[in-house]
Amino acid sequence: MPTANVNILAVIVAAVATFVLGAVWYSPVLFAKQWMQAHGYTPEQLEAMKQRGVARAYAVSALCYLVMAYVLALLASYTQATSFVQGLWLGFLLWLGFAATIGLTANMFSDNPLAVWVIDAGYQLAYLLLMGVIVTVWH
Repeated sequence: MPTANVNILAVIVAAVATFVLGAVWYSPVLFAKQWMQAHGYTPEQLEAMKQRGVARAYAVSALCYLVMAYVLALLASYTQATSFVQGLWLGFLLWLGFAATIGLTANMFSDNPLAVWVIDAGYQLAYLLLMGVIVTVWH
């Protein structure tokens, strides 16, 4: 296997940027209302979920974003991707080949309407593009 050159600071920045993007994506500014409706959640149900605690969910998400950014950086290094366009392309391919397909398959076997997958897959596409650009350009 080729030697990989991974910029750990770029990985951390990509993970933090993904976390921030998620906060905006699932906020009232963008898709919070549509996401709640697609799931059939009431404001009271969301508040109850918040009361049970979201610290664990945020911690696991942050860890997952770090792992994804690191793996994406490894792939960028292995493929020698270093440009903005190559970062976008790598992020898109990872989304299309894995995130979109795994998410859609899971959605088909759940009680969730397709709108849930569309909102979540849109976020996954956005953050994989963002991660791809950050780890390839800031190599």
